[in-house]
Amino acid sequence: MKWATFWKANPHRFVKDYLDIDLHLFQKITIYLMNYSPMFVMIAPRGIGKSWLTAVYAVTRCILYPGTKVVIASGVKNQARMIISEKIVALYHVSSGLRNEIGSARNIKTGVNDAEVVFKNGSKISIIASSDNSRGVRGNVIIMDEFRMIEQDIVNTVIKPIGNVPRIPRFKSRYPNKYKDYSEDNIEIKISSAWYKSDWSYAEYKNVFLKMLKNPGRYFALAFSYQLSLMHGLLEQKDVTDIMTDPAFDKYSFAMEYEGQFVGENENAFFNLEAMINSRTVEKVFIQPDNFEYLENKKLSRPKDLSNLKMVEGEIRVISLDVALMGDGNKHNNDTSVMFGMRLLPDKDGGYKRQVVFIESIGTAIKDKDLAVKFKRLFYDFEASYAVLDATGVGLGVYDRLAEETYDTERDMEYPSWASYNDAVMADRAPSNSMNVLYTIKASASLNTMIATELKSAFLSGKLQLPISEVVKREDLVQNASLKFLTLSQDKQHKHLASFQQSTALINELNALEWRYQGNNIKITEPSDGTKDRYSSLAYCNHVANEIEVLNKQKSNNEDFEEFMFTGFEW
Repeated sequence: MKWATFWKANPHRFVKDYLDIDLHLFQKITIYLMNYSPMFVMIAPRGIGKSWLTAVYAVTRCILYPGTKVVIASGVKNQARMIISEKIVALYHVSSGLRNEIGSARNIKTGVNDAEVVFKNGSKISIIASSDNSRGVRGNVIIMDEFRMIEQDIVNTVIKPIGNVPRIPRFKSRYPNKYKDYSEDNIEIKISSAWYKSDWSYAEYKNVFLKMLKNPGRYFALAFSYQLSLMHGLLEQKDVTDIMTDPAFDKYSFAMEYEGQFVGENENAFFNLEAMINSRTVEKVFIQPDNFEYLENKKLSRPKDLSNLKMVEGEIRVISLDVALMGDGNKHNNDTSVMFGMRLLPDKDGGYKRQVVFIESIGTAIKDKDLAVKFKRLFYDFEASYAVLDATGVGLGVYDRLAEETYDTERDMEYPSWASYNDAVMADRAPSNSMNVLYTIKASASLNTMIATELKSAFLSGKLQLPISEVVKREDLVQNASLKFLTLSQDKQHKHLASFQQSTALINELNALEWRYQGNNIKITEPSDGTKDRYSSLAYCNHVANEIEVLNKQKSNNEDFEEFMFTGFEW
């Protein structure tokens, strides 16, 4: 009994003495605080080993407090189950003490719908769904892993009530009078990486932090940064360096994922961060077939439709390109060329819901001829009707390449020449028989103001939709048994996730942009260490979507609409 009392007061010592598991200093402190504070919140970066630490605490609590029910919920479908199927299973094999408390390995279940760990003393660790289906479950320790990804309403109405019934230890049941004053708090633990300040998770973290200052015995909030992982060898410096020197490095994503910092809206931001985050609803994006798939399909007597996104009635597709390169293929400052693919899905009012389903950032040096091939290739793969191009500066060289008949050596395909349909001067640079599919942008102060306000309006109205978080999408792909995502090559995994990752980079880029009035116009500027290439390409694409929408609404009110429609689409 003395040892049990000592270890309950020092759970980190129990981990070493009984489970024979070594802990770093910060892990000892964390496990102590988890057991000490009924309300505990931790913001953990990548590489800190939060799932492993959660597993160590869960088994420790179950052993020291017989009959304990630990319930684990997660905002990522597979994450909670992995705490049992990977972390606790691994601990079971290395710790004889843990094996003695659990008994047979059959007491550890790792199924998708029945993951649980049953202890000899009546304690149990179980996984629940973060949904209404978990109403009525009861537990003494509630652990919410990646809690920021759980809906706040589910946390308040489903998960929190799980802890309404406290544990009654056996000694109190046997001697109720002697121990009538003994009570035991249930514990609520929330663990997550950082996110945006507009999210409810930031308000929750801040709330617990402020309560901790007034009542440190009942509340505790802490946040770690990646430097702690480096110090203890949990993360390699070369891996961090690779991330920070990557051309696609995103300082805001790095701050959230590795530094444990919540990112707020830029003080001078033009775009509303909350509206952009709420726009992330697109679950299925366009996956462009690679050249090998294209050539193999081309050999078939009856070639297949390689598109994974089928056209719906009335749908229009638009692609856009913001060019950032030198004509000789040298890299141009921090900039990258960015291509977008957008679906315009008809609404009842004659407007269009705009879904971004493809984003590609080209961070390496590329010649204008090669970029023109990539753009045309996307046009036909995506089954687009319109292509938008910034035809000023280095973009003019790409326009001239698009205005030529183009041979795609990698696909053995000949693409026809293109011409601008909205600019007569630009159209004259192309042969007379060219396809009139290009909308060319020639930036001016007034046009820049228009496209910026149009894009802001599209976000605020909910008309524009972006791909969902890559974290959520990856879990969906892992759960897709037919896809066997984890067995795919790194390149194929990247293809499935690329547009979702670029969606995050887009939001962070838009949030970093600043604006000011320049006369009667708005000037959008990027920070010295940032870019606005994704913004420009998306804004151009959205601008053309606006024009198509206006013309479509005119069509519904004007029988002679054909006179106003763009010409040259007989092809």
